[in-house]
Amino acid sequence: MLITACAALLGLVVGSFLNVVIYRLPVMLERGWRRDARLLLAPDEPPPPAEPRFNLASPRSTCPSCKTPIRAHHNVPVLSWLWLRGRCAHCGARISPRYPAVEALTGLVSALVALRFGPSLEGLGALLLCWSLIALAFIDLDHQILPDIITLPLLWTGLLFTLAGGDGAGYLVLTDLRSGVIGAMAGYLSLWLVYHGFRLATGKEGMGHGDFKLLAALGAWLGWQLLPLVILLSALVGASIGIALVVLRGRNSQQPLPFGPFLAAAGFVALLWGQPLVDAYRRFSGL
Repeated sequence: MLITACAALLGLVVGSFLNVVIYRLPVMLERGWRRDARLLLAPDEPPPPAEPRFNLASPRSTCPSCKTPIRAHHNVPVLSWLWLRGRCAHCGARISPRYPAVEALTGLVSALVALRFGPSLEGLGALLLCWSLIALAFIDLDHQILPDIITLPLLWTGLLFTLAGGDGAGYLVLTDLRSGVIGAMAGYLSLWLVYHGFRLATGKEGMGHGDFKLLAALGAWLGWQLLPLVILLSALVGASIGIALVVLRGRNSQQPLPFGPFLAAAGFVALLWGQPLVDAYRRFSGL
């Protein structure tokens, strides 16, 4: 219980940082894309005035309404939001409840990982994977992008962890090297084939390339054996929510629905309960 509690507290702190990543990283990427496009399309034009420094560390977090810097004691995960009743201490403007929700979600996920894996190399890898999945899910939800700066390091880190439990180590870290490499290839190629098949059949793009890379990363971490479960769960939940939004809220059926959050959620379920679910299905189906 002590380990679980420590993991939950650590998750709350990491969740606060993930809020920064979720908000700032897309802005940083967009600024870089604009700068690169300007250099490519208008290299002879004078450069625009330099923008203020903006990254994950600078400037300090501020109120979205009045831009007043948030004091340290007003930035305690979850508790500060509750103490201030969801409002800025300076101007009284409403602060979105999603900030404490992300912190609480990260704390809960971290506690579940600690319960499942304990203080081990497996547990460390599972925490890194889950924290990355939370950031990717919310970025995709907001901007419909899965940044390479997260998905590609996640893929290579997954393969690195398979090496940590490789030949002679006497244990595995979530999966073995062979299963991780096959999982990375199968994860990418499966959605790549679906994407191009849909494009050839309809002339439209059914998903973004970031989805390929995210599923490849999940394959690297979990092994190819759990990929069918991840694909099935994400497709079922995604289709169910998409249909519900169309029927209940009148959402345009042609409006894109980000697939990354469903892949991330399915990957988390597969990480913690994947093998028991597969075993239960085999017993039920008689395989």
